[in-house]
Amino acid sequence: MLKRGLGIALLLTLAATASAQDKTPPYWASIASGEAMMRTGPGRNYPGIWLYKRRDLPVRVVQVYPNWRKIEDPDGQQGWMLVSLLSDRQTAIVKPGAPRDIHVRADRAAPVRYRAESGVVGRVDRCTGGFCQFKVGKREGWIAQHDLWGGVSSTD
Repeated sequence: MLKRGLGIALLLTLAATASAQDKTPPYWASIASGEAMMRTGPGRNYPGIWLYKRRDLPVRVVQVYPNWRKIEDPDGQQGWMLVSLLSDRQTAIVKPGAPRDIHVRADRAAPVRYRAESGVVGRVDRCTGGFCQFKVGKREGWIAQHDLWGGVSSTD
C-alpha cells in the first residue's frame, strides 16, 4: 500500500513538472521546495550562487533548457534552477515600500481587511479590475495589482 501511495505521489509530481515544461518563456512560476539552489549554469556541476529557503517565492522563468530553467527572482538576480524545484502555483510578493491595504473587495473604496508589509508572499487566485485576490495563510482579500511582483495576470 505504501509503494502504491508513493507511486501516485511521483506521478502527480511528474505531471506538475511536465506542465511547467510546456510553457514558452517568459512566464511566472514559484519555488516549490523549502530549499532550492540557484546555479550559474544548467547543471548540478555549476556552482550554486543562492540557496532559497522560501517556499512559494515567485520567480520569472526567462529561458528553458532540458530539466533546467533560467529564472529571475524579485531582486533581479538571475540563475539556473532544476525544474523539479519549481511549481506552476501562482504567487506574488508585495513590492518594497509602505504596507499595502488588502481590501474585502476588488475596490479601493472597499473596507481594508488587513495590511501587508513589503516582502510578504501570498498566493494569487485571480486578478480583475486592477486588483488581485491575495491569500496569505488563512487571510485573504484584494490588493492593487501594481503593488505585487509575481504571477499576476488580469482576467478582464
